[in-house]
Amino acid sequence: MKQLRIDDTSYPVLRQLTLPVVAITSAAGGVRNGMIANSAQRASLVPEIARVSLYVSKPNYTHDLVYRSGLFGLHLLRRDQWELIWHLGLQSGRELDKLAAVPTRGGATGCPLLTDCAAAFECRVINAMDAGAATFFLGEVVGFEGSGVTEVMTSSYFRRHMPADKKRVYEARLADAMDYLAPLARQVDPARHWPGPSAEP
Repeated sequence: MKQLRIDDTSYPVLRQLTLPVVAITSAAGGVRNGMIANSAQRASLVPEIARVSLYVSKPNYTHDLVYRSGLFGLHLLRRDQWELIWHLGLQSGRELDKLAAVPTRGGATGCPLLTDCAAAFECRVINAMDAGAATFFLGEVVGFEGSGVTEVMTSSYFRRHMPADKKRVYEARLADAMDYLAPLARQVDPARHWPGPSAEP
């Protein structure tokens, strides 16, 4: 199994900038999927204009669904939702319908939203930027439900409390992803503009 080697890089320090572990859902052309990310954050200083930003790796199946539909659900997770993280994060939506085994509801836009989470934000993409190995989406929050849970799953909590067997799998996949994404990360296309949604969920 591949080893994650980051000791001689700035990566361990940059990890201090990472955000909560969230579940992302989307749908396009009758297909839906969910994934796990730690790249979502508030993107507006004005309370009445709720926006979030989300950085999604291009090879990820959910990336294509967000790009096509212009819709995504962003879910804060509780600290006990380990099984959901493994289910959405360690499998590929190209091989199975990951949301088939997860309780969801359709949002106002038709985007699938998880019913069991700390908070759910239904978002419509209003802009996007090419980031080489990923696309950086700016989403307008068009719907919100929150349970009042304050202790959400953060990246630091996730790394500190991850079971050893899952940590080996997680780090091996992260190492593989870094190798695969490195060439793509150097190919940022500033002229590439998001064309807007091309499919309904």
